[in-house]
Amino acid sequence: MDQEHSATRPGAGPGPGPDRRAVLAGGLAGAAALTLGSAAPAAAAKGTGLLSRIERALGTGTAAYLPGDGWIRLTLPLDDGGPAPVTVDVVADTARPPHGIAYLLPGGGLNFAADFFTPVAPDGPGLAHELRRRGLLVVGVTPREDAAAPRDVTAEWGLAAHRRDLARVVGALDSVLRLPYQYVGHSAGAALALDAASHDDSPRLRRVVALDTTGPYTGELALRAAATRDAYAAQLAQGTYAADPGLAALVARAVTDPAGASPAPWPPNPSLRFTHAGLAHFALIRTAALPGAANWIYAQGHGAGGYAFGATPAEDRFTLTHTPLATWHAATSAVGSGLLPTALMRDLAAIWAGDETTYRIGWDRIRAEVVWVNTALGRGDHPRGAELIRAAGNDRVTFTVVPGYGHGDAVWSATAARDVWSLLG
Repeated sequence: MDQEHSATRPGAGPGPGPDRRAVLAGGLAGAAALTLGSAAPAAAAKGTGLLSRIERALGTGTAAYLPGDGWIRLTLPLDDGGPAPVTVDVVADTARPPHGIAYLLPGGGLNFAADFFTPVAPDGPGLAHELRRRGLLVVGVTPREDAAAPRDVTAEWGLAAHRRDLARVVGALDSVLRLPYQYVGHSAGAALALDAASHDDSPRLRRVVALDTTGPYTGELALRAAATRDAYAAQLAQGTYAADPGLAALVARAVTDPAGASPAPWPPNPSLRFTHAGLAHFALIRTAALPGAANWIYAQGHGAGGYAFGATPAEDRFTLTHTPLATWHAATSAVGSGLLPTALMRDLAAIWAGDETTYRIGWDRIRAEVVWVNTALGRGDHPRGAELIRAAGNDRVTFTVVPGYGHGDAVWSATAARDVWSLLG
């Protein structure tokens, strides 16, 4: 999900404990053995062979392998000589070969682990495992800002640069796997998926899945988007190339010191301050009410829920409907730098404004099937992008709005598999 707003990381699974160190020391063969045991040599050979080919195709970098129950994960930061690497995560099933590939593209400020690998419930998989169980090889492509320091980011890190980085990964894997594939993006990652599809004429590109993102607005909202574009352009002119919206820290304080006083004024009495827990919930539920250049793009917020002010900040009452704070904390704890490149935000705002001079997605060039799913409380019912694709002659386009869901709920709700992911085809 974009942190195109105020403040968000989902758990990426176990950290580098003893089992993981054993895998790193033992390499891929050791990983397969830990995952499968000696009783499944054929499955082990399939898994190790596939990931070995992928690692060789992607080139130089320090690979890490992590085994799971019926799956194995490769993480490879690509060493291309730049100030920060694009990171590729591959999650493969160890029991059967894939029949296709899903390239998972995270929202702004997030990475693959945060957006797609966080468990949505104590016993529920994230979207990455949902797609793996459907027979797809999952390839997460995390943009280089996740591993960057603020000084690394430049005015050139816009949407086109992200698209070129993705194309290099897709081209490398397509040259060795030759499997049908789809782009699956959330928030800013969904805009990247649509942009990538407009430049990709491969017959193996079969589908684009856009989760809660915005195409061009119309009317007054388009004018507001143009003002947002100008605000980001002004930041670039002043040398501000990246920013951390701060949601990860906000959620962390809500978990570690919920009753403590935050620095944010409390709306009923600005001389008082939100509690840390109150502020985090208010920011998640009522994102659109917060100051910030792009918070207005949400119909309500990142998460569905209710917030009622009490007589004092300590007496505020709030609840999250779909995604509990523990899941938000797991998600935001998996984020790297959390940085949002200003150039990327400018380009996204230009798309919202329909400003094709600053940045144009070639809606008329998208020929793959498009499955566009928005949330009613997140990006809302704004189908103009889907309509432009359909108007250019692509009749394989669906646009659906899921009621009662916020922006992050589309990937982190315990009921997302039933209410959202079932719509993805």
